[in-house]
Amino acid sequence: MKRLTVLFLLCAITAMAYAADGYEKKVFVSDNGDSLQYRLLVPEHIESGKQYPLVIFLHGAGERGSDNEKQLTHGSQMFLNPVNRENYPAYVLFPQCPESGYWAYSSRPESFEGGKMPANPQLTPVMRTLKQLIDSYISRNDIDKSRVYVMGLSMGGMATYDISCRYPETFAAAIAICGTVNPSRMAAAKSVKFRIFHGDADDVVPVEGSRGAYRALKAAGADVEYIEFPGCNHGSWNPAFCYPDFMQWLFAQRKK
Repeated sequence: MKRLTVLFLLCAITAMAYAADGYEKKVFVSDNGDSLQYRLLVPEHIESGKQYPLVIFLHGAGERGSDNEKQLTHGSQMFLNPVNRENYPAYVLFPQCPESGYWAYSSRPESFEGGKMPANPQLTPVMRTLKQLIDSYISRNDIDKSRVYVMGLSMGGMATYDISCRYPETFAAAIAICGTVNPSRMAAAKSVKFRIFHGDADDVVPVEGSRGAYRALKAAGADVEYIEFPGCNHGSWNPAFCYPDFMQWLFAQRKK
């Protein structure tokens, strides 16, 4: 009896901790049987008949795995902020890339210099599954199809560029943080509104990757803003998340 009581208390504590983080654990299975673990945050107060934005957050290489936990390391608290939950109610997806994957690429690229990044990479299985996951939410009646947003950092920033180039019709806006891409691809994403962040002292992903993406989008006539942080190394997501109108800008964007 005592053991059952202890187990009950442990389960209750675990359930409370799980509920407190706000993100529900989910698994999506694609049409060909590939699975993708993700976390889901829903609006605090869902009104019948109302439509809400959809946000997809793509984590970096350090958060890959199969625990359905680590992908919440960076960025998840922004959406749990009670003021943000009140002002910007949304469905938020935090998928987790498997340890063996690299989001948009079959493996870690040999070089992160923009011009040396793949110019025509094949669609990876994990990105194919991710797109199906996104589409499964877009098909819902309570999702505002004109307000679908994607953002990511580092490896996830690279994936943000990739998915925006492949499916520009899907996204109203994209935020790429300390990512990189072959700039020759970016004209395909000219209909997506972009914000790009990078630290000029980044010794992991060279800042020129973001500068090149910005120049290419600008040349294509895209609505793009580039914010560079002087003296900032690879962790430029911290000042990016603190940028004064980060959330306001994102949720103001609509697909025409």
